Amino acid sequence: MSIRFPGEFELHDNTLMIWPVRPGSWGRDPSRAQKAYMNIFGAVLEDEDLYVLFGKDTPDDLIRSIKDSFRSSPYSLLPLKIDSDDSWARDTAPTFVIEDDMVKGIDWGFNAWGGDFDGLYRDYRKDIELARLFCTETGYGCIDRRDLILEGGSIACDGQGTLMVTESCLLSPGRNPSMSRDEIERYLCDALGVTRVLWLPRGIYNDETNEHVDNICAFVSPGEVVLAWTDDESDPQYALSRASYDYLSSQKDAMGREIKIHKLPIPDHPVCITKDDLDNLVFEEGEDTREAGERLAASYVNFYFTNGSILLPQFGGENTESDRRAVRIMTSLAGDRRVVPIYARDILTGGGNIHCITQQIPWKGLKT
Repeated sequence: MSIRFPGEFELHDNTLMIWPVRPGSWGRDPSRAQKAYMNIFGAVLEDEDLYVLFGKDTPDDLIRSIKDSFRSSPYSLLPLKIDSDDSWARDTAPTFVIEDDMVKGIDWGFNAWGGDFDGLYRDYRKDIELARLFCTETGYGCIDRRDLILEGGSIACDGQGTLMVTESCLLSPGRNPSMSRDEIERYLCDALGVTRVLWLPRGIYNDETNEHVDNICAFVSPGEVVLAWTDDESDPQYALSRASYDYLSSQKDAMGREIKIHKLPIPDHPVCITKDDLDNLVFEEGEDTREAGERLAASYVNFYFTNGSILLPQFGGENTESDRRAVRIMTSLAGDRRVVPIYARDILTGGGNIHCITQQIPWKGLKT
């Protein structure tokens, strides 16, 4: 059987997201995060259908109200009631591949980004079951790969056999400590149909996922990436980005091409959690907590492709000019897509960004 992991920039059938409610991520009042999600719903629905997962105890009136908000959209919002522990669809929903011309979802093992070693919350039983339940509900084939702990945000593919990961994440003691780097690489090649794995050394500073690749580097086309960057050598991000730049500059992809690297600067001013943010959060026992002034892992690389656009995080305030610079850079790389800036600080407060809360479902594996 043949298997292929399409690039995110290829044609989608639809997108999958999860409604945010967890108090430890979005607060006792999650309205700011939910507003950001609604903005993303609207942007996605301009280009493709959107599955949204709601907990089974979500009132039907609320689901109807959300769906009615997008009645005039060109595409359809498709609600499903499937329980989850949080709303990071990139990491808990299936990773979709093409196997023998059929779209199937991979059900990876999940332990809340590190299990007992450094996981972010203690009870993640609902998250474990989400991928399988979604495939069952929607009729997609499900590939059981639970013997490997892996999150969708920790892998990026060009659709032509090249996979990108970070050593800091995939070799974390909280993931698969009994497996060597070579064993993990062979596993990924088999599971995703890739022939070349690029191991970036590091990710974004203070990224609590052990530095997922989707926050530091992303394919914009085969052989071409954007890399989070700073010219400020005193910034702790500089050494991390420099290490990844030097590594990528010395590598070739699965097709033997040198990799074209576009630098995408991080915000000029660190984005930090505030006392107001913290006062809204409610942490469970065993859940990772935060401190006022803590630097968040802000990166413009955590964008999402739809069929017609690039949904680009924006942070506002003193980073308004940084936001505009990121829009200019991504517009120069977007081709026929439009760049849609979306204020996303209220997602970042939860620990991730636009790419982390979305998951693409490819269209029959056909390229655009």
